Amino acid sequence: MDSVSFLLVAVILTALAFDFTNGFHDTANSMATSIATGALSPRIAVVVAAVLNLAGAFLSTEVAKTISNGIVDDAKVSPVMIFAGLIGAILWNLITWLAGLPSSSSHALFGGLIGAVWVGAGESAVRFAAIVKKILVPAVASPMVACAVAMLATYLAYVITHRAAAPATRKGFRAGQVGSASLVALAHGTNDAQKTMGVITLTLIAGGVLGHGSGPPWWVVLAAGLAISLGTYAGGWRIIRTMGKGLTDIQPPQGFAAETSATAVILASSHLGFPLSTTQVCTGSILGAGLGRRLAHVRWGIAGRIAVSWLLTLPAAAAVGGVAAWVADRGNAGVTLVAGIAVAAAVGFYALSRRRPVNPDNVNESGVSEPAERSLDRTV
Repeated sequence: MDSVSFLLVAVILTALAFDFTNGFHDTANSMATSIATGALSPRIAVVVAAVLNLAGAFLSTEVAKTISNGIVDDAKVSPVMIFAGLIGAILWNLITWLAGLPSSSSHALFGGLIGAVWVGAGESAVRFAAIVKKILVPAVASPMVACAVAMLATYLAYVITHRAAAPATRKGFRAGQVGSASLVALAHGTNDAQKTMGVITLTLIAGGVLGHGSGPPWWVVLAAGLAISLGTYAGGWRIIRTMGKGLTDIQPPQGFAAETSATAVILASSHLGFPLSTTQVCTGSILGAGLGRRLAHVRWGIAGRIAVSWLLTLPAAAAVGGVAAWVADRGNAGVTLVAGIAVAAAVGFYALSRRRPVNPDNVNESGVSEPAERSLDRTV
């Protein structure tokens, strides 16, 4: 196997590994509120999310085209750079998962690619205008829009049902949450699974397998959809706890409003080809649901921690991606070294997570995740 073939295989496998981490990192986006309110049991929730993530991957490829031929010049990108960018994204995903913080897997991917391509091909290979238009602007606008829509939807939900019996209202909204959470999972597949499709397509273009401007082949769509659905099934329980119980105490009407609002924003962005952060959208909608219920308590200390992680994601992943690109550019030995360090780091993060495990049996036991709980203690 020549070096190009070795790199192509290495990058595709690394991209699917990122897709897997994207899946368990973002399970909370669709299912955290349903698990928190009891609308779905934790184990059933992740099965539903996994199946619908896979289905959503086949609905559109507009976001994949933005990744493969949007933020970087595909004529100047090499498989080594893509590999390095993916390593940066994977490591940031694992760090924030360990901390229980719902940071953006999407922005981790973008940051890793930008840093690696900048180091490997120079500033001219990065399309900063496209980054501002299709990444930074949606990053600022989407959680604000989702928050506003969810706040209004929550307020209306309580106004409309204020005369109804509380048990009947809770039961009705819990049933509605099954549908709204399923729609979020489907929408997540249409947006996030496509990012890995775009990366693999970019790799095939850089390796000369596909022509410039090509879309993802069918097998790429299938592989990316399967990887993210398997990751979703694994469950990101630490982040589910933070989003479902940490930001605010979610009741069924709030959960339904948050999920419905998030779905609308994500599907609209997927249709327009905007690779936004579904994590930011869903977090914004949960925050809006908390603000929309009278007397609801929003834990601003935890919200602040999440916001800081959002600000750090792009530059942190870019820094790791840039360093990884510099090392991996030394040939197969460099690629192997970077891969070995990443695997060792992943094993280390997993070992640390076992000290205070979060699983389907205890995900709803505490109001906030362990890291967030310490932050909350300092704010009250």
